[in-house]
Amino acid sequence: MRTSLFSRRTIRQGAVTAVGSAKMKLLLACCIVFTVIALAGPTASFLGWEQLDASLHRSSLPRKGYALLINTWKRNDLLKQSISHYASCPGLDSVHIVWSEPNPPSESLINFLNHVVKSNSKNGRSIELKFDINKEDSLNNRFKEIKDLKSDAVFSIDDDIIFPCSTVEFAYNVWQSAPDAMVGFVPRVHWVNIVKGHTDEYVYSGWWSVWWTGTYSMILSKASFFHKKYLSMYTYEMPSSIREYVTKNRNCEDIAMSFLVANATGAPPIWVKGKIYEIGSTGISSLGGHSNRRTHCVNWFAAVYGRMPLVSTSLKAVDSRYSWFW
Repeated sequence: MRTSLFSRRTIRQGAVTAVGSAKMKLLLACCIVFTVIALAGPTASFLGWEQLDASLHRSSLPRKGYALLINTWKRNDLLKQSISHYASCPGLDSVHIVWSEPNPPSESLINFLNHVVKSNSKNGRSIELKFDINKEDSLNNRFKEIKDLKSDAVFSIDDDIIFPCSTVEFAYNVWQSAPDAMVGFVPRVHWVNIVKGHTDEYVYSGWWSVWWTGTYSMILSKASFFHKKYLSMYTYEMPSSIREYVTKNRNCEDIAMSFLVANATGAPPIWVKGKIYEIGSTGISSLGGHSNRRTHCVNWFAAVYGRMPLVSTSLKAVDSRYSWFW
């Protein structure tokens, strides 16, 4: 009896071991089959990868692009050089030249720029070129609403600075991730005037303050991306007293745009690292008393808004493909 009982137990344990081994083999086989199915291209939808692949494919399709809004004043040689460069950038959709000179652009200039844009266009693109001619000479002209603008993104630029196309495209990608923000290359900052001890009085500071502290609250429109809706808001919704101030003082239209965007979003702008190539002479920023005039603008605009809408930040977008240190 004992021998028989022992034999039955041994047989039962062997059966259990065999079943366990069979289960392990079956599980291993299932894993192998599952892996093969997962890696098989035609059946990738089994894992839901078909939608992911489709989304990646959509992102690689031709983009809507951006409009180049370039401000110029009696510097046709710089205008030609700038447009010749930017016409080769792959994301460019249209060029709008803010023209506020007393005389209209010459036929030779128009023909030259049309030829440049057409010859530099790539991959069968058709880049639109328009002169936005203004009767009044005002810095507000650079932010007038543009009717029937196809692109949501506006790349505002002065005619005397150039960025590599790769840098512009990177900034455009950053803007696409935050289309309500102002995204650009030239940061500035405002500080509370601690010298006078007033929390409602501010000081405008330039590049060296940004470099030293790593903090900024404005992106100058001389090199920045923003949504086209802000052109309409600047023209029709921003307090008219600010536009009048800009026209009278011939300064601070870029600060006015920073105030407008910050007031609408309650968020800071985004600074993108980029190499700036200056191809012209220095502008009004080189004149004496420039910082004092800008400080007056900041305080005057804050008074109009009834508060300080600018938001400070230390965020900086860097293209890691070309950066040695992260």
